[in-house]
Amino acid sequence: MKQTTLILVKPDGVRRGLVGQILARIEAKGYTIEDVRMLTATEQQLAAHYRELVDKPFYPGIVEYMTSGPIIAALVSGHRVIEGVRSLSGATDPTTAAPGTIRGDFACDTGTDSIENLIHSSDSVQSAEHETSVWF
Repeated sequence: MKQTTLILVKPDGVRRGLVGQILARIEAKGYTIEDVRMLTATEQQLAAHYRELVDKPFYPGIVEYMTSGPIIAALVSGHRVIEGVRSLSGATDPTTAAPGTIRGDFACDTGTDSIENLIHSSDSVQSAEHETSVWF
């Protein structure tokens, strides 16, 4: 079942020069990068992307983090790519993310309220379709 998913390399990944290594891991897994763009997220894009979190008390921190620098948005395709990229990404919490995953190998807890964990990937076909419409 070929799918297309969205990934975002978040500002910390761009700032730390990890874009190439992150995309290389995705390609090494056998997935195809269909489109890539660098941009600075707007508050409107973030509100659309994180629509279920807008009313949460931690949402302003997400906006601050995600607008702190440029991001990379990429469309990636392949067989079961949604599940596969989420597995490559690792657990959301960088401290508990398994070694060998993107977050386990490269992300670190900075001691702030913002979880800087390098990468976002869609969690379902429906999310991928919605998120793709926000960024592409």
